[in-house]
Amino acid sequence: MLTLIAHGLSNTEICARLVVSQATVKTHINRIFAKIGATDRAQAVGYAYRNDLVDGG
Repeated sequence: MLTLIAHGLSNTEICARLVVSQATVKTHINRIFAKIGATDRAQAVGYAYRNDLVDGG
């Protein structure tokens, strides 16, 4: 899911791609943020790139 966020997908696009509910996407994103210490998507994306979780593109 962090990869999808890093690629710029919205919650709605993520839920369509993964065939899950909006609530599920929000729950997973909030848990990811808590685990990595991020407060928003930008911080989470920065974390993903710094830790080589996403290709530089």
